[in-house]
Amino acid sequence: MTENNDKGLHKSVINWYPGHMAKTKKQIIEDLKLIDVVIEILDARIPKSSQNKDLQEWIKNKKKIVILNKSDLAEEKANKAWIEYYQKKGIPVVLTDANTGVGIEKVVKEIEKSAKEKEESLKQKGRIGKAIRVMVVGIPNVGKSSFINRITKKTSALVGNKPGVTKQKQWVKIKENIELLDTPGMLWPKLEPEETALHLAYIGTIKEDNLEKLEIAYYLLKYLLEEKRQNLIERYQLTEQEIEEILTCKDRPENENILEILHRIGRKRGAIVAGGRVDEEKVANLLLQEFRNGKLGKITLERP
Repeated sequence: MTENNDKGLHKSVINWYPGHMAKTKKQIIEDLKLIDVVIEILDARIPKSSQNKDLQEWIKNKKKIVILNKSDLAEEKANKAWIEYYQKKGIPVVLTDANTGVGIEKVVKEIEKSAKEKEESLKQKGRIGKAIRVMVVGIPNVGKSSFINRITKKTSALVGNKPGVTKQKQWVKIKENIELLDTPGMLWPKLEPEETALHLAYIGTIKEDNLEKLEIAYYLLKYLLEEKRQNLIERYQLTEQEIEEILTCKDRPENENILEILHRIGRKRGAIVAGGRVDEEKVANLLLQEFRNGKLGKITLERP
C-alpha cells in the first residue's frame, strides 16, 4: 500500500473499457429502433453510479421503467427516497431482489401498463396485434441475468460469476403480446467521477483481476469507518476505543492507520500466513465479499 493511494487505483478503474463494449454499444443503439419500452436495472446501493451515462441519451425518447435490484442489500430508508426521486420524475420504479423473485410481478404489471399505452397508440394508427418489445439494459453485475431468468420463469439467459457473461441476443416472450430482449452488460468509456469508479469496484462490476483488490478494500474500509463504523464493530468484534486509538495515532500516516484496522480484522478472522503476518489479499477479499453479500448489513452508498 503506497502512501498516495489514489493514483494507481483510479487510473486503472477510470480507464477500464474492454473492447467488446464498443461493439455492444453499437448493437444496443441499432436494437433500440425496434424497442417500445426500456427496463433499466440499477443496483439499489448505488443507483447513480450503476446508471450508464451514455444510455440515457440513446433512450431519451423511449418509455422507461427503472428497476432498483438488490434492494434487500440496501437501506430501507434510502430505497424509499429513491422511489420518491423517480416518481417525481414521472418514471415508473420498482424495488426487486432477483435472487428471490421479490418485486418481479410488480415489474410485469408495469410492463403491461406501458404496453397498454403503446397498444392504444398503435390502435389509433390502425396497427393491431403488434407485440410490444421491451429491452432490458444494465451494467455488469447488477443482477440483470438473474432478473431475466426470474421474469421469464426459466433459465433463458447465461448466468456466471464473472461480470458481463450474457453475450448473444435473446428475444423471450413473457406474455402473449410482450417480447423481451436481453442485452450484454455495458459500461461507458471513462468512469468518472472517481467516486463512481470506486462504487463500481465495491460491488464487483469491474473485474478484480484488472485492479488492486487491496486498494479497493482500503477505500471501502475507509468509507465504512467514516459512515458505518457500527457495522464493522458488530461484524468483526472490534471496539470503538480500539478503532479510535488506531485512527488517532500520530506516529503513522492515515493510510497506515486504516491498514492497521484491516490487519486487526485479519487477525480476528485467522487470515495469517507464515511468520505470523496478515494475509492482506485474503482480508481484502473477505471485506469486499461480506459487503457484497450483505453480511456487513444493509448499506446504501448513494442517496438522491
